[in-house]
Amino acid sequence: MIRTGAIEADAVVVGAGPAGAAFALNLAPLRRVLVLDRRDGLAVRIGESLAPAARRLLTDMGLWEAFLAEGHSPCHGGRSVWGGPLPVEADNLRDLDGPGWHLDRGRFDGWLRRVAVSRGAALLVPAQPLSVDRAGEGWLLEVETAGRRLPVRARLLVDAGGRGSPLAKRLGARRTVSDRLVCGWVHGMDAPGRQSGLTWIEAEPDGWWYSAPLPAGRRVVAFHTDADLPAAADARDTASLLRRLPGCPVLSNSLRACGFTPDGQGEGRGGFCAAHSSTLSPASGEGWLAVGDAALGFDPLSSQGIFNALYTGLAAAEAADRHLSGDPSALPGYAAGLAPIRDAYRAHLHGWYGLERRWRDRPFWSRRLAA
Repeated sequence: MIRTGAIEADAVVVGAGPAGAAFALNLAPLRRVLVLDRRDGLAVRIGESLAPAARRLLTDMGLWEAFLAEGHSPCHGGRSVWGGPLPVEADNLRDLDGPGWHLDRGRFDGWLRRVAVSRGAALLVPAQPLSVDRAGEGWLLEVETAGRRLPVRARLLVDAGGRGSPLAKRLGARRTVSDRLVCGWVHGMDAPGRQSGLTWIEAEPDGWWYSAPLPAGRRVVAFHTDADLPAAADARDTASLLRRLPGCPVLSNSLRACGFTPDGQGEGRGGFCAAHSSTLSPASGEGWLAVGDAALGFDPLSSQGIFNALYTGLAAAEAADRHLSGDPSALPGYAAGLAPIRDAYRAHLHGWYGLERRWRDRPFWSRRLAA
């Protein structure tokens, strides 16, 4: 970055998660990119599934071989108890893209950040914009970092701040939330030699459960329900979540077979977060755009969150380069391209939830059957 009273950048990205990092690593070889993130370290996050089709995105980004070298665990298929009491299995053997992946999420996020920096992006952490104002055809930001306040000039702003869309909402965008879904999770270890490569999902009267093996013998177990239901109290508290687990006998027995042991007390054991479907409108404006969850928030049942982060990061970087070269249609074109993705996602989500009708009189399921 060139310092002329203010830091000068072509694009400033607010948020260094997968979407922000994917945008930065694709644009940085061509333009001056500054990435801001309010966290110095990597946050403990839920969301470890990467769809098989991500191989094509990573190949387009020149990252496929490097991704394989990171040593994440392949996902060979899934087992679900959904729409009936018996488990059903599906595998990835016939998928031309090969297996999906169970990620070590912290390692994956850190790797994307390092790639972005290696390709020329500047990463400033911890840092957050205190003010954002128009300055001619660009932007002037006041950024707080390490107790200092720095002026930053940018030609383009990118909101990669997750479901909260903090930057886009400052600029007048509106976020539409479709449901109240929340997620509580716990991490732990499987017994040596007893881990399978399958993702497990099981429905219950007030929501649904998910479990997946992670690299290094670790595992995540998560419960999803609506924030306004009594069951949300169990999702918020790790001990209550584990006490609820025996109510799903197939998943509970499978975890016993793997020798799953939850982590002890302490930071990183588990967490609680929003998991609702949401849409930002518009997803771009004059001199700005949004990527990842900031643009489209997906229900975890779709297993598309990280894939969406990578896709929108790549698509937005291509649009940003055209915009910075003077193409007035680049940013509106990027936003328009998200509409069919949103519509297909909604149709598929309605179909997935519509398969489960055993508890149609319970609020969690009646809401989704009526949507």
